[in-house]
Amino acid sequence: MATGVALAERVPLQDEVEALLGGGLPAAAQDHLKAAAECYAHSEKALEHLRAAETIAPGHPAVLIGLYRFYFYKGRLEECLEVALVCLVEAAHHNNLREDWREVRKDDAAFGSYDDMMPRFYMFVLKGYAYLQMRLGNLEEGLAAAMKLLDLDPTDKIGATLLLEVHQRMLEKDDDDAD
Repeated sequence: MATGVALAERVPLQDEVEALLGGGLPAAAQDHLKAAAECYAHSEKALEHLRAAETIAPGHPAVLIGLYRFYFYKGRLEECLEVALVCLVEAAHHNNLREDWREVRKDDAAFGSYDDMMPRFYMFVLKGYAYLQMRLGNLEEGLAAAMKLLDLDPTDKIGATLLLEVHQRMLEKDDDDAD
């Protein structure tokens, strides 16, 4: 990928939920994540630290979340989307789901249990993916992902209806721009 984000080698995480909370992250990678946060205002230096953390712990959720947040808050949405795609594949892997989110069914995991962190992580990643697609102008792809999220989470604990509102506003904006 252009940003250098790579899928993890399929080394099983000892405790996947713990990994979401930073568990299993080598100390050196943790140090780089901390350094990236400390020098966030200096984008290139922060990115160097994030890349170093990724080299040490490729595919670790804490590293991927760090990269995602960095790109998102820096407004680098195309690069953020690339990280989101990697996160989707990783989250699918750790939930034993199909890689293509379109093929995931609501009974494939405990999506209805907000306390089950791994399916919840998958849904938050899908939400981020949908939002980024919309922000980048890929409205139909974003809408499809938001609708999938509602299918997986019919009680809308993750907030997919907000994405539908974003989609509607963007459609209205496009209509206004066309006038």
